[in-house]
Order: sequence, then C-alpha cells, then structure tokens
Amino acid sequence: MEKYYIEYSVKGKNFTSNKLSTEHFTVEKSECGNRTVLNLHANEPIAIQRFQIILPYSFKNENRIFVNGYQSWTDSREYFIDEKMSELSRFAEFYVKTPIMQKIGVGKSGDYFICKYPRKQGVFYGWSYGYVRTGNKIDLFGSLSERCGFTIVRFDVGNQQVILEKELQGVTFTGETLIADYARITAEYDEAFDTYFDLMGVECTQKEKKCGYTTWYNYYGGVTQDIVIRDLESLSKLDEKVDIFQIDDGYQKAIGDWLETKKEKFPDGMKKIADEIHKKGMLAGLWLAPLAVTKESSVYKNHRDWLVHDKKGKPYVAGPNWGPFYALDIYNKDAAAYIRNFFNVILNEWGYDMVKLDFLYAACCLPIHNKTRGQVMCDAMDFIRDCVGDKMILGCGVPLMPAFGKVDFCRIGADVDLTWVRRKNRIREDVSTPNTVNCTVFRRHLNGRAFLNDPDVFLLRDNNMNMSFKQRELLAKINGYFGSLLFVSDNVEDYSDAQMKVFLNIIKKKDVQILRAEFEKKHVIAVECTVNGEKETFKFNSETGELC
Repeated sequence: MEKYYIEYSVKGKNFTSNKLSTEHFTVEKSECGNRTVLNLHANEPIAIQRFQIILPYSFKNENRIFVNGYQSWTDSREYFIDEKMSELSRFAEFYVKTPIMQKIGVGKSGDYFICKYPRKQGVFYGWSYGYVRTGNKIDLFGSLSERCGFTIVRFDVGNQQVILEKELQGVTFTGETLIADYARITAEYDEAFDTYFDLMGVECTQKEKKCGYTTWYNYYGGVTQDIVIRDLESLSKLDEKVDIFQIDDGYQKAIGDWLETKKEKFPDGMKKIADEIHKKGMLAGLWLAPLAVTKESSVYKNHRDWLVHDKKGKPYVAGPNWGPFYALDIYNKDAAAYIRNFFNVILNEWGYDMVKLDFLYAACCLPIHNKTRGQVMCDAMDFIRDCVGDKMILGCGVPLMPAFGKVDFCRIGADVDLTWVRRKNRIREDVSTPNTVNCTVFRRHLNGRAFLNDPDVFLLRDNNMNMSFKQRELLAKINGYFGSLLFVSDNVEDYSDAQMKVFLNIIKKKDVQILRAEFEKKHVIAVECTVNGEKETFKFNSETGELC
C-alpha cells in the first residue's frame, strides 16, 4: 500500500502531512488499470515544497535499476543494486554551488539546484520515469504527464521502496489542479515501453533512419562558407545517399540574433547555403539555440524585458556558454513574436528543412508566472512545435519527456569528446564519450517511440582526434546499431579506403533489432542483436572504448 509525504505552506506557515486530506486541501485519487491520477483541491492558496508517493518494493540481488537523467546530456544508465551513483564528484558538486560559479551559470544545465545527489549504496534517482529489471522483465514507474510538474523517480534499495516525487516548487495552488498522473507497468522490456507510450498517447513523428553531416565536431565555431561548400561537394560524390547536411554554431553574428549572419564567414548568406545543399540532393539543417541570448546580442541590448528574470528582477543566467547566456521568456508576447518570426524566416524564406534546437532546458531554468518548471518546459515545446510547423526538429539539451512526440529527432546523450576518456571533476552534462555511449545503449527504449534517437556523431578522421581507429570504429558501430540519426563531422574526401569502408557500412540502411544490452560486469556491456535477420553478439568496455 502506497504512503504519502507532503510538505506545504499556507499563509507563510509550514505544515507536513502523510494524508491526502487536511483542513487546507484534499487530494482525490482515481485508478484505472496501470494508471493513477491525483487531483488537488485547495481550500485556500497553498505552496507545496515536497509531494512524495512512496511505494513499497521488494528488490532482489539480480535486479538492475535504470534512472533517466535530467535532460538530454545527463548521464543515464542501468545500475547494479549495490552500486553508488558516482558520476558527479564531490568537488564538482561543491564547485557549481559556489557564488562565482552560480553567477556565470556553471551547472545550470543540470538539476544541482533542485535535487541532492545521493552518495549512498543502493540509492538512485532520475527524472520522469525509471525501471527495475529482472532478466527481460521490468517494473516501469513513469509519469504520464509533466504538465503539472516534473517527476523525480527515486529507488531506495535499503528501505525497499520506490518514491515518485513531484517537483512543484515556486507555485501557489488554488482551486482544482492535476498534481500527478503516473503508471506502474510490469511486462517484458519492449511490451512495457509500448504500453507506457500508448498510455501517454505519444507517437514518434519520424519513421525512417537518416544519416548526415554536421560542421560542429571538426570546425566548431570556426566554420565558414568555403568549408561548407567543400565538405558538401565531398559528400555529394558518395555512392550512398546522405540525407541531411547541417550547419552548426558559428554562422550567426551573436547568440540570439539568428537572422544576422557573420558576413566575413558567410558572404553569400544562409539562404544561398540552403540552396547549395538542395542542389546536391540533401536536406538543409541549421543549428540555433532559440531561447538563448548573450550580452553581445541586439536582443539583450534592446529588449531585456523579454528575458526570464529572478526574484530580484535581474535577468537570470541560464548557463556559462558564450560567457554566459540568458533565457527568453516564452510567455512574453513580444519575445514569442520574435521567436516565431526568426523560425519563419529560417524555414520558409531561407528554406531550411530541419532545425537543430539546442540548450532548450533554458526555458524552465526557473519556475515562472506561477508555473512549475515542468509546465514551462511542456509549454515551450508546444510553442516551438507550433512555430516550426511540419519542418523537422532535432532537439538537444532538453528535459526529455516534454520533447516526446514534439521533436522528430532528439539527442539522448552528452556531446561526444574527441577522446574516449572520462574527465574528472566534471558535471554530469559535460562533454563525455563514456557517458554518451551509456546513454545510447540504455535510452534505446525511446527510439521509435518518443522520437528517433540521435546518439551524437561518430568520427572516423585521423586529424584533430585523440581516439584510436579501433575506438572510432566501435563508436560508429554503436551509433549505427542503437541510433537513428547518424552524423559525422569529417571531410570524407580525406578518408582512407578503410575509413570510407566503415563510413559507407554505417550509413547504409539496415534492419537492426536489439535483443539484449546490459552491463555484464562493471563497465562491460554485452549486446545481442540481429542485423538484417542475422544474429550478432559483441561486448565492449564503455569506459575505455575497447572491444572485449
């Protein structure tokens, strides 16, 4: 039988309760099959600091526990029940909370200011959904809607319980409000996730894998028109069709001024680039961070009222990137009109077919306008989908559940590094090949259900790389088997015969079915799959990039 723990305040006075009915409110519970819905009836305005649904659970030694990280880049994987969550060092946790780091936005991409990181054996937490697995059977615990607030899913092996906690801070509730909508599903792995997405009413908008190219992981902000034309020409000569050619960060004059191009780098403008891509038979993609604004932008200089502000009325720093950046308030009518306009120009006047939308977590960096972070993020994704219309979206840096069914493709891991090394004292969202490989494997259940998974790029070139060719080949194979958006950032004209052979094999359309993928022992992942009907097995070390 579930229990409850509620911390709340009324007229500035604090209360706690383990009941669904008090003098201040009543929570009405309804159940139907796998689904439970809780509706709050507030007798007077209340603020809820903590709302927990505590479910008893009998963990077994053979169980594995999956927790889903806060957003696209956050490490996510299965754990043995006797492990500790250890991806975040104590130094990094302390570092992001120092005043100077908060001022420049370090750690704002994660949940460091919302959740306390557990450092106890057998205690794990994630966001929106998670599961306990025994063999191929799972007990899935998942929110069916984050529109009332994000859901934190906690697994406590020692206390034999699973806790669903609603993130409701910053809001005063009045009248009747949906406060929780969740499911518990016990079934075989794929059947459980099929049922989960059926209950949510979410469908994947894209059905076909795509391959392509992005400028970022070779040229970063140094991309130019000449580089784009050269690499486009190289790709167009291949025997295998390349679907998408994407220009990443570096073309724009400033973050936030998306229609102002750096003329010294792209003298003919971005419409000309899209036209050139189309002439080569590929779809044109363009990167932007639609909710981000830096001090250098004309938006910041002229329209500071468009930004999300903190309680002191100051523009809120949403992250350290570009030194640092701020977030547009989607509820500001003028800001919303501005966003809608640049999407219209990019997609309908310049002619781009897909936009990669990055740093989307910025929308919900604070609860605003008496809305929870979860509600803000869901509203933001609804708004963005409406702006983009029927063109394609590649989501990135976004809490995943609000993106379900709203984006065509979505990054499901951190940025790939140019080396296969876990860097110490980093936050959980930082560049990391080991983290993104784990996410690629263990978030595979989202592929084809929520969207098509983007495992980030694989890189086969020799220059500007610190991976062995065997590591690069392994990364390409993992992406090809588990992902559905297969991007490189190489000038393929420089490939050796061996590199070209791997590249063409990876982007060639295949029917891959993952039968099993799990940690056989610490860091070693065993994979069983079929490729075009032929069974294949392999093992690799996700920390070192070595085949076992």
